[in-house]
Amino acid sequence: MADTKQVDEAADAKRAAKDERTATRLAKRIGAFSQAHGGAESQIAYLGERGARIVLVGEDGGWGDLVAPSVAVAEEAVRKAGVTVHESFDGEFAAKVRTGPYEWTRMAGIQVGGPKNG
Repeated sequence: MADTKQVDEAADAKRAAKDERTATRLAKRIGAFSQAHGGAESQIAYLGERGARIVLVGEDGGWGDLVAPSVAVAEEAVRKAGVTVHESFDGEFAAKVRTGPYEWTRMAGIQVGGPKNG
């Protein structure tokens, strides 16, 4: 019994260390995004087994996203980066997003009269 417990504790410690490194790496990327866009806010969305999506919106309307292996890692990353986290992607937060021609062509531009992909 003791051997199994030691193996489990070692595996848990290894996983915790890996999650900490991942959160730190994501926090650096979030910080760089925030600095490049005059500040940033975020929202975390659960993706199931794939992890969690961190949506970032800069003060200038620029946006991007990152994927973390879990919601806990995503939450730790945004905490380390010091950005505001919103519960949902709506209202004033969503209204900050500015899209350009690329987004219109890639998402729904053809259906709503935007430029054609070609």
